Amino acid sequence: MSKPKLFLIDGMAQLYRAFFAVRQLANSKGFPTNALFGFTMILRKLIKDDKPDYWAVCWDTPEPTFRHQLYPNYKAQRAAMPDELSPQVDYVEKLCSALNISLIKKPGYEADDIIGTLAVKAVSVGLQVVILSSDKDMGQLVNEDVSIMRIEKGNYVLHDINGVKDWLGVLPNQIIDYLSLVGDVSDNVPGVPGIGDKGAAKLLEEFGSLDNLLQNADKVSRKSYREALLTQSSKAIVARELVTIDTNVAVELDLEQLKFKEANAQVA
Repeated sequence: MSKPKLFLIDGMAQLYRAFFAVRQLANSKGFPTNALFGFTMILRKLIKDDKPDYWAVCWDTPEPTFRHQLYPNYKAQRAAMPDELSPQVDYVEKLCSALNISLIKKPGYEADDIIGTLAVKAVSVGLQVVILSSDKDMGQLVNEDVSIMRIEKGNYVLHDINGVKDWLGVLPNQIIDYLSLVGDVSDNVPGVPGIGDKGAAKLLEEFGSLDNLLQNADKVSRKSYREALLTQSSKAIVARELVTIDTNVAVELDLEQLKFKEANAQVA
């Protein structure tokens, strides 16, 4: 008998995706609605195709996180939110209320951390978890009971342990070390200069872990990698702290609250 499934949705990321996927849409008063429309379609597709037992939208807040305290330049390069998207954000909670889906957020933490915490708690009580996100760092959460669902060309693609390996070239338990080496341009996370995706995957295949790699950096055969690791290892150490998802956020797994319910017709 299959386990009940909890779907955890990286809300802001999906809203941005919807904003850029659906353009030139507004109501009769000229208020932009493209992101809200696209976001609604994403949730309705989940209802239709996957019939979640439990689900939640996890949301980022504007407050700085521990990552900003550790590395002030974290996400510093990101452009301001598009003018047509900003006013739509205020309606996301109303939209989630209409669809009877909980929106969970906590100041000082990213949606990733809330997702990671809820995923760990859900698995501990016998649920399977599906994370709707395209972020590479989510790969560290994948195990026998946790998978990632990504949207590719309008289709949902589910990644289990082997799927993460096919996607990123490393296993889920190596994702943190992998991102520590390559960095994350979207979040302005530093990596080790000159080491790219394939190089990082090859190094981890050979040395097993970041710690072992750094301890044996002088044994790396490729000169450019060896020199970078010997002189720039501190960047990998900082990156590791930044890309590690906090799975101990003070948020409760309230299954009654997260239980799937039909949309609120009166609100919708």
